[in-house]
Amino acid sequence: MKSQHIGALALAIAVVILGLLLKQGLTSFSGKERTVNVKGLSEMEVPADKVTWPLVYKEIGNNLQDLYVRINKNNKVLTEFLISHGIDAEEIGINAPEIIDMSAERYSTSPAPYRYNVTSVVTVSSSKVDLVRKLISDQGELLKQGIAIIGGEYRYNTVYTFSGLNQIKPQMIEEATRNARAAAEKFAQDSESKLGKIKNASQGQFTITDRDENTPYIKRIRVVTTVNYYLKD
Repeated sequence: MKSQHIGALALAIAVVILGLLLKQGLTSFSGKERTVNVKGLSEMEVPADKVTWPLVYKEIGNNLQDLYVRINKNNKVLTEFLISHGIDAEEIGINAPEIIDMSAERYSTSPAPYRYNVTSVVTVSSSKVDLVRKLISDQGELLKQGIAIIGGEYRYNTVYTFSGLNQIKPQMIEEATRNARAAAEKFAQDSESKLGKIKNASQGQFTITDRDENTPYIKRIRVVTTVNYYLKD
């Protein structure tokens, strides 16, 4: 009987010790897994380094051969205007004209005064962004030569782009990571903890947008980095 009591006491002590060890292990594991998740933002404004400028004009008439001659003449005038103002010949493209036969329009309620409506587009694709912007402002000069460049066509908008993202990626990622660490250090300080090593991190997608609708030639680049840090006592 005495041995049974001793055995039961030993088993109880063993259970208590096991519980204490398990509690200590869980506490230690929990402490190692205390983390803080932070995000770091980096933003930069850069000038566009490429512009695509479509010069759109229309011609109307009843004789296609006559329209063909006029369009070729206008395209020559436009090309000479652009080259004389600093645009290289290889930066100029001439699209095939788009011809609408007004007499074939099913939804026309009255006879059109002219049968053919022709849209012609001469496109400038250049890295000389500042020069093209100046020419856009000065395109009124073409009116003196009988060419009216039209605007407002949703298919033909001037587009500014930035192609130098790979050159600025490293410094932006560095800045975003630095900002994330600053946020993590502030959190650790407020929680009376110390910042440990990085558990894992992920880089967000770079986005390039216009700064605003009035300055599409200025681009805003943005990236967000997400970092998980360990916290320690």
